[in-house]
Amino acid sequence: MYTIKSLNIGKIETLEKKREQVIKSGIMKQPIDNKNVYLSKISLEGDEQADLVNHGGVDKAVCIYPTEHLSYWEQRYNKSFNYGAFGENVSIAGLTENIVCIGDQFSWGEALIEISQPRSPCFKVALKHQVKQLPLHIQETGYSGYYVRVIKEGYVSVNEPFKLHKKGTDISIAYVNELTYSKKVAHKQIKDLLVVPALSNAWKKTLEKKLK
Repeated sequence: MYTIKSLNIGKIETLEKKREQVIKSGIMKQPIDNKNVYLSKISLEGDEQADLVNHGGVDKAVCIYPTEHLSYWEQRYNKSFNYGAFGENVSIAGLTENIVCIGDQFSWGEALIEISQPRSPCFKVALKHQVKQLPLHIQETGYSGYYVRVIKEGYVSVNEPFKLHKKGTDISIAYVNELTYSKKVAHKQIKDLLVVPALSNAWKKTLEKKLK
């Protein structure tokens, strides 16, 4: 079992205004009370995403981030990184990128979820923390977090741990990150990833672009 330290949701807010450009995001997640919330196929009840291309949807219903990384970022930047700092819905202990694998399924309260892809760091994380190089540093460290799809909907809460229901593959999130962000193009290994059913179609498109 893996303990959830915080369950976080957020509304769409304005991150930055530049002349006529307004950047909005749902990244400003805040911990919620110890109440049950409904997890649907596309999101947690009450949670919002401004960019529905890169966040949310069937393959990215919930974003998860390992709490083990927070102290690293605090030491590196000499600033606080609290639960929800990376826009994650679930701040979890013990389930890091080198442990969790594509296709792994976990029961969580009434719900059943499946690991679908790494979380791709974007410029909005940098804007939130005012650290321009943060997305690059996330790629370099592999401390990305990851997304899940919802196999079975139901009520969940911060008090209910993740319990491994079924192993999917032996392809860790850390390995997917390494192949994706390495300067070298490992053609065979990437082609092997492209035929893994549980890996999201969005991430497969990223890998296909890398091959080209």
